[in-house]
Amino acid sequence: MALVPYVENPLPALSKLQNSSAEFRFANHDLRLSQDWKKLGVAAVVWDAAVVLCMYLELGEVEVNGKSAIELGAGTGLVGIVAALLGAKMTITDREPALDFLSANVKANLPADSQSSAVVSELTWGEGLERYPAGGYDLVLGADIVYLEDTFEPLLQTLEHLCSDATVVLLSCKIRYERDTNFLSMLKQRFGVEEVYYEKQRDIHVYKAQKLPPRRDL
Repeated sequence: MALVPYVENPLPALSKLQNSSAEFRFANHDLRLSQDWKKLGVAAVVWDAAVVLCMYLELGEVEVNGKSAIELGAGTGLVGIVAALLGAKMTITDREPALDFLSANVKANLPADSQSSAVVSELTWGEGLERYPAGGYDLVLGADIVYLEDTFEPLLQTLEHLCSDATVVLLSCKIRYERDTNFLSMLKQRFGVEEVYYEKQRDIHVYKAQKLPPRRDL
């Protein structure tokens, strides 16, 4: 969500984020994602949570092929691109300032015969949700989108709008702070949540969530 420019950081763990591109192989395709840390900050680098969510999608634990899916806070677009290559009909979203960068990555990494399987669209959580079909998606994807407390309620509102009772939400994140745990507690008030994957080396959790049935007053 936040488009935060960062100064260069000498730490080796962060230096890869300042590279102009990042390369991966998923869904039998070589992918090269442009990065622009100086201009767009966190929205324009590939975070480990996106890589791990792509790894999980490749496992086939959740059906992707033929599904209508939307990615929230897509950033570089890696997750949406991989989901499209795995057969999903993707809507890949982020805030307006990131869209040109996101669109360029999607266009550069999807083969010509797959270009129609992904649409890039502006979405600021909690705003203009009527432009997206209520309960209209089989799959909602988000990688490292839980980090600003001010966005938690708009994010939950967005998830509730996009999801039907059958929609599967996959959220990939690192639990860094107490606020991250607080978001999961908020999510569990409205969705059934379970951890379905943990990548120890990167310390990334993948959570699966589905809407809880409405409560019936006794």
